[in-house]
Amino acid sequence: MIIHIIQRDYMGTLIHFKNLYLKAFDDCKPEYVVIFLKVYSVFCAFMLFAAFYAFVYRAITGFDF
Repeated sequence: MIIHIIQRDYMGTLIHFKNLYLKAFDDCKPEYVVIFLKVYSVFCAFMLFAAFYAFVYRAITGFDF
């Protein structure tokens, strides 16, 4: 019996980005650099979210300063 493994195309989805994130840190040494890069990537994601939130808030309120 032949079993075919179907690889689904997840490009551009959250699963794709999760896989890229996890593969980026495979076989990285030393460990403290990996931890620093992971914390920094979460910090950058938070900053991007905060900037997007601030822009949307300003757009909804009519860009009143």
